[in-house]
Amino acid sequence: MRNLNYLLSLALAIFFSSALMAQVETDIPFDDLPPTNEYGKCYAKCKIPDQFETVEVQKVIKEASTRLVKVPAVYETVTERMMVKEGSTKYKTIPATFKTITEQVMVMPAKTTLKTVPARYEKKTRQILESPERGKWVKKKKSPNCFSQNPEDCYVACYELIPAKYRTETYEVLAEPSRTIENTVPAIYKTVSKKVIDQPARVEEIPVDPVYNTVSKKVLVSPEATREEVIPSVSRTFKEKRLIRQGGYTVWTEILCAEKTTSSKVRAVQNALNKAGYNCGGADGVMGINTQTALKQYQTEKGLPVGNLNIETLKSLGVTGY
Repeated sequence: MRNLNYLLSLALAIFFSSALMAQVETDIPFDDLPPTNEYGKCYAKCKIPDQFETVEVQKVIKEASTRLVKVPAVYETVTERMMVKEGSTKYKTIPATFKTITEQVMVMPAKTTLKTVPARYEKKTRQILESPERGKWVKKKKSPNCFSQNPEDCYVACYELIPAKYRTETYEVLAEPSRTIENTVPAIYKTVSKKVIDQPARVEEIPVDPVYNTVSKKVLVSPEATREEVIPSVSRTFKEKRLIRQGGYTVWTEILCAEKTTSSKVRAVQNALNKAGYNCGGADGVMGINTQTALKQYQTEKGLPVGNLNIETLKSLGVTGY
């Protein structure tokens, strides 16, 4: 299928190129001719359609007018205060008020009593010498250095110290003499409650304000009249097409001749467009709608001749061999 598309596109390119050469030789519908009649070079002029823009236009569909409007009379309600009863004075008796107070009353005065504290003695002990220290000979058992079997044969006497002998005697010593102390018994009080006058009775004078009534009535502010009212015009927004650029034909631009518009050349253009960021789909070697759209966008943004595979575009894309 891809080979068939290629053959068809190649046949169409050769047909249009042959028709263009025949017209050059016979009849060219322009006042000028291509810049050169060198063999192997092809030129083309592309028609540029008129360019329009859609603008919004305000159109009056109903003219402004006037009409008389009746303005009714205007009233306002005013209020007045009228005295219906004069002020006076009345008297009010306010009874006395009482309060309960408490106070301390002595029921027994303080008194002092005397108390005698007897003397206090302490017991102490002391040692009394009954017999002083002395020496005394004391008979001992057989002496170890005596060879006789009879222990009486060897008399042993030792002079020993007899210690002094004491006895313990207990006696009392005055530790604290007797004394008199005062004992104070505090006075005894009780709490007594009683009512006393807090505020005495009095007569209070109360003024009585006068009494007023509010009376409302309607007062004419402005009488009935007529005024002229302007009815504004009615407009509607319409959309119109406006010519912003006259169409025509481009100048003669050198293009790739039909016999050189091969599938490999188209594939090289497609690869260059995809690399430049102008997506034309897969590089299939067919000048389809996606490739034409991408090529036109590239030519427009780069300021190149638009509408054909011209030599300037090939140079800009870096495609050689033309």
